[in-house]
Amino acid sequence: MVTDRYQHLRHHPDVGELLAFAAAEDLPVVAVDNHPGSVPLETVHLPQRCMLLFGQEGPGLTPEALAGADLSVSIAQFGSTRSINAGVAAGIAMHAWIRQHAAPGAPA
Repeated sequence: MVTDRYQHLRHHPDVGELLAFAAAEDLPVVAVDNHPGSVPLETVHLPQRCMLLFGQEGPGLTPEALAGADLSVSIAQFGSTRSINAGVAAGIAMHAWIRQHAAPGAPA
């Protein structure tokens, strides 16, 4: 699908450097993790320019990552499972962003 032609990947060796990059680029960091204090993704307005940050399945995001985030959202889940695959979470969060910002009729 030649995504390498339009995706720009940058590796950051640690959370501190990632957060510094986001700040320098004026990108609000949206933590996606189901921890106390996060707001439901279904009810929040995501910034048009932002960085979505996902944690590892199980332990989730580090305390440093959560502390550096501008907004923390959770994905509604049903049943006893409190964790979903990070790839699935990314797809859900990106679709929520698309519905708000890139879908036909979405506000600019």
